[in-house]
Amino acid sequence: MDILIRRAIPTEYDDLGEITAQAYLQDGLLDFGESDEYLGELRAVAKRAAAADVLVAVDGVHLLGGVTFVPSGGPMADIAQPGEAEIRMLAVARDARGKGAGEALVRACVDRARATAGCTAVVLSTQRTMRAAHRIYERLGFTRTPERDWNPLPELDDITLLTYELTL
Repeated sequence: MDILIRRAIPTEYDDLGEITAQAYLQDGLLDFGESDEYLGELRAVAKRAAAADVLVAVDGVHLLGGVTFVPSGGPMADIAQPGEAEIRMLAVARDARGKGAGEALVRACVDRARATAGCTAVVLSTQRTMRAAHRIYERLGFTRTPERDWNPLPELDDITLLTYELTL
C-alpha cells in the first residue's frame, strides 16, 4: 500500500477528528468514555491546525489517520522544552492499522523536526496501554524518559502518561 503523508486540509478535519476520537474510544483510552472532556479536544482538528501542523496519512482517497506535530514548543505542546518538537494525538483508523500508516506519520514528524532550525529532540506522551505505538517509537529510536512522566489530571492519581524522546 502506498501511503502519502501530507498536511490535513480543512475538508478532512471532521473526518480526522472522528478517526482520532474513535481510536481513543475503541481502544479504551478515555477514562470517562463518551463523557470524557478530552474527546472534544480529539475532535477539534481545526483548533489544532491553527496552532500546530496536523498531518494525515492517505491511501489514494482514503484517510487512514493523522498526527499533530508541534514544532519547538508551540502552544499545543504539553511537555516540549525549548528546542524540542512534540508529537501529539497520533491515531490510525481501526481498519487501517498494521499497514504502516502510524509509523509513516511518526517518521514524517521526525523529518519535520530535523528540518526545524534549532530543534534537537522530539518528545511525546503516551498511555501505558498504547503498546503498538510504543513499538513504533522504540523501533524508530525513541527512548523512555521516565523522569518526564506526568499526570494531565493531578486530581486523579491513576493517569500517568509515559514519555519518550528521540535525540536528533
